[in-house]
Amino acid sequence: MTLQMCEEAAMAAIALQEVRRRSEQAASRVAAAAALKPLDPDIVSAALPAFFIGRNSAGLWVAREANGRVGGLFLFKSSAVDFANRQSAPAKCALVFPAEIFELDIENQGNPLVALGARLLVEMKRRLPHFFAG
Repeated sequence: MTLQMCEEAAMAAIALQEVRRRSEQAASRVAAAAALKPLDPDIVSAALPAFFIGRNSAGLWVAREANGRVGGLFLFKSSAVDFANRQSAPAKCALVFPAEIFELDIENQGNPLVALGARLLVEMKRRLPHFFAG
């Protein structure tokens, strides 16, 4: 085994361990995904677009417009925030960061590769449950 192969195997093991840790954290924090409730009009004006920014059960970042018109999945928090700002341009938008995890319940208009990776992870968990068991 070459040094490069050992390094690649170590990086894969670290990534798998991180996926397992995040899955366990998500399961322990919330049994079911939180439902996004409409924002109180006394807090945010109807004229000001608002976006929920948070994580889903797979640990990906979710950006979802409060009324469910647009949303997406992202690898980085900054990408989710940029998406929200672009969607509300030229106006600004309000960003709401729920403490609970929540799932994107509309079509993903964010990073398609991140969504594909999430689906692959779910399939791996289904086919190889012993690798993801706590």
